[in-house]
Amino acid sequence: MSQVSVIFHSGYGHTKKIAEIVAQSAHAKLIEINSEGDISDTDWQTLAESDAIVFGTPTYMGGPSWQFKKFADTSSKVWFNRGWSNKLFAGFSVSGSLNGDKQMTLSYLQTLAAQHGGLWISLDILPANTLAATRDDLNNLGGSAGLLVQAPSDADAEAIPTGDLKTAEAFGKRINELAAKWA
Repeated sequence: MSQVSVIFHSGYGHTKKIAEIVAQSAHAKLIEINSEGDISDTDWQTLAESDAIVFGTPTYMGGPSWQFKKFADTSSKVWFNRGWSNKLFAGFSVSGSLNGDKQMTLSYLQTLAAQHGGLWISLDILPANTLAATRDDLNNLGGSAGLLVQAPSDADAEAIPTGDLKTAEAFGKRINELAAKWA
């Protein structure tokens, strides 16, 4: 049996909602980076024991939140000992705009996974890019490297479009299936 962990930072609750959906559908443990950018020693141990690690962060000013970045920088201790080598990794990001430069954040997350010697799980859902497509469709933002989510900046997490929520669920299932094959 595989172990999947979703580690995330959420500034306003939108990223937390997506992390919860991904974690539930991936049968994953959920680890929240606190407002100071820290996690517990128990959380570090959970990540060490995981077969797959999913990174989640809002995109602020074209990159991950500083709290997520602090976690990533702290993971250099794990990197030095190759502690996450050959694990599966995936990622997602949330921003207020449809684009919101989330792809820059996903590229950062992919690079972090690669530095740790990991293998990246892509979204593997065709984009909803036809004239008839709506925000209720899977992958309506057209991501491929990972999950992209748009959350209106003037509303709470309940306003996240249905298509993004369904895409988060499908992504979690994919992560679970690949982690089971990998383990």
